Amino acid sequence: DLECLPEVAIISSQEKIQEGGNLTFACQVTGSPTPAVRWRTEYLSSHFLTQRIWGSTLELVLFLTNVSSKDNLHNLTCEAENQAGPREGTVQLDIEFPVKILFLRNAVPQHNWCFPFAVDGNPEPNITWLYNGARLKESKYAYTQLIPDLLDGSVKHGCLFLNKPTHINNGNYTLIVQNRLGRAQATATGMFMDNPFDPFDPEGIIPGGFPSWCPTSKFDLDVTENPESRVFVVSVAIGLAVFACAFLLVLAVVINKCGQKSKFGIHRSSVLGTEDDLAVSLRFMNFGTSPPSSDEDSGLSSFVENPQYFCGIIKDKDMCVQHIKRQDIVLKWELGEGAFGKVYLAECANLSPDSDKMLVAIKTLKDANESTRQDFQREAELLTVLQHQHIVRFYGVCTDGEPLAMVFEYMRHGDLNRFLRAHGPDARILEECKMPPVGQLTLPQMLHIAAQIASGMLYLASLHFVHRDLATRNCLVGEGLVVKIGDFGMSRDIYSTDYYRVGGRTMLPIRWMPPESIMYRKFTTESDIWSFGVVLWEIFTYGKQPWYQLSNSEAIECITQGRELERPRTCPQEVYLLMQGCWHREPQQRTVIKEIHSRLLALLRNPPVYLDILG
Repeated sequence: DLECLPEVAIISSQEKIQEGGNLTFACQVTGSPTPAVRWRTEYLSSHFLTQRIWGSTLELVLFLTNVSSKDNLHNLTCEAENQAGPREGTVQLDIEFPVKILFLRNAVPQHNWCFPFAVDGNPEPNITWLYNGARLKESKYAYTQLIPDLLDGSVKHGCLFLNKPTHINNGNYTLIVQNRLGRAQATATGMFMDNPFDPFDPEGIIPGGFPSWCPTSKFDLDVTENPESRVFVVSVAIGLAVFACAFLLVLAVVINKCGQKSKFGIHRSSVLGTEDDLAVSLRFMNFGTSPPSSDEDSGLSSFVENPQYFCGIIKDKDMCVQHIKRQDIVLKWELGEGAFGKVYLAECANLSPDSDKMLVAIKTLKDANESTRQDFQREAELLTVLQHQHIVRFYGVCTDGEPLAMVFEYMRHGDLNRFLRAHGPDARILEECKMPPVGQLTLPQMLHIAAQIASGMLYLASLHFVHRDLATRNCLVGEGLVVKIGDFGMSRDIYSTDYYRVGGRTMLPIRWMPPESIMYRKFTTESDIWSFGVVLWEIFTYGKQPWYQLSNSEAIECITQGRELERPRTCPQEVYLLMQGCWHREPQQRTVIKEIHSRLLALLRNPPVYLDILG
C-alpha cells in the first residue's frame, strides 16, 4: 500500500460558550497506514475522551466540562502521525466570561501622569472613566492607552494618561469596565500638585475638573464639577526674588557717583528696599487713566510678589535723573487721574535742542509721604536707564515744590487696545485719528505694530528686565503708527476686567499669564514671551479680550490645562504658528524674543498671502 500523510480535521459543536459550560471537539483523521491520534490535554482542567472509527476515518472526540477562562490561554491541538510523518490541527477556544479589574493603582509620574491598570474579560470590555463622579470624555489631554498581554490571553494592561495635570485635576478617578456578561469598577486617587491659591479665599477657589466649556476645537472634555471632591492645600509661600541684592550692589556705585544727597531734596536713609518695593514703584508708569475703583491701591505692596530684575549694565550708565524746572512746564489740560495723582498734557521747554517747546505727559504724585517719595525716586532712576525707541521716553522729574511730577513723551493716539478697537472691522471711524489712515488696519500694519513691541521687549530682555504685564492696554500709539511699551504692569482701573483679584488685594492679569505664573507666581523673560503671544492675538483680533467668552476662573482652568487661544479669523497661519511658539507649557521651549522679532521683520518684508477661509 502507498503511504500518505495523515489528514486532520477538527469539528466543534459550537464556536463560543460561557465560562462553566461544556464543549465537544471531534478530531477526524485519515491516512495510510492508519495514524495514531492524540489530543494535547496537559493544559486542560476538566475533560474526557472517546474514540470511534468510521470506515477509513478515525475520530477522537474531546469533551470539555466546566470550562474556565484559563482554557483560553492555549490552542487545542490534535496530533496525528503514521510512517509517512506527522500532521496536526488546532482550534482556538473562545470562552466568554464577565469582565474584571485585576488592578488599578494611584497616579504615578511618567512623561505624562499615568494611572496603571489591568483588566480581563471576554468579550473585550468597554472602558470608561469618571472624574470625581462625573464622566470624563477622553481627548489628547486625558486618554487611555491599552497594551495587550501576549502571555496572558485576554488580559490588557493600560494607563489613563493625563497631559501635565495641575492642582485642579486632583481627585478621584474611577475606572469602569463592562461587557455583556458583567461590569466592574475601581477608584484611584491622583494628587498632582498642591493648590497654589489660599483655600480660604473665595477669589482663589478654582472649580475642579476638566472644563467642558473651553472654546477650542482641540478641547472636547465633558466633565461637570463636583465641589465635594475638591482637595485644597494651603499654598506654599512664594519667596522674594534674589535679584534685590544685585540691585543694592549696583546702586551703591550709583550713589557714590551721584552723591548721597538726592537731587530731589529727599533724604535717603536707604537706597532700595526689597525688590518688591522697586516693582511696585513702577506703578507710576500708569498715566492717563481714571481713578481706580478698587481698594488694592491702599498699599504699595499688593501687586508684585516676585519681580525679577537684573540691571547689571546700570553701572555703565549715568543714572542721575534729569531735573526739569517747573517754570519750563505749562499745563494745557487734564488727561486723567491715576492711582497716585493726576496726569496732564503740557508744553515743556528746554527738553530738546531741536525745538523750543514740545508736548509732554506730566504725571503728578499727590499726598507724598516719605515712603512714596522714595518709590518715586527709585522709579525715576530705573526709567532713566530704560532708553529705547520702542519704550515710552522718560525725560525727567520736577521737584520744585508740590506735587512731585514725572515728565514723559506724549503719545497722541493713546493706548494700543483702544486704538485696535477703533480700527477694527466693527469700529466707528474716529475723526481725530489721522495716522495711520482711518479705517481697518491692514496685515502689514498689524505686523508693523507687533514688530515694534517685539523690539521693545527684546531690549528689556537684554537687561534681564521682566515686564510681568505685557498687554496692548500697556502699549501706547503715537504719530505715524509708532508703538511703544508705555506701562510697566500697574494699569488696573479702566481695564479692571482684565485683572483678577487673588488673596483679597493682589490683582493679576491672568488672561495674559502662563501656567507657571498663575500657579506659582513665577515671572521670567519666558513668561513675558507667553504674554507677547497673547498680545499678538490681541492685535489680530483688533483688541478683543483673551478668553472673552469665559469668566476669570474658567480662563484660569483653560490656561493651566494647556489650552490655546483659537486662531483669529484674520490671522495668517505663519503668525498663528508664532503665537503657538510663545505658548509652550515648558518655559524653556518657548521661542526666544530675538527669534520672534526676526520672524516678524521677515513677515513684514514679505507679508504672507492670506485668504479668509475660516468664515
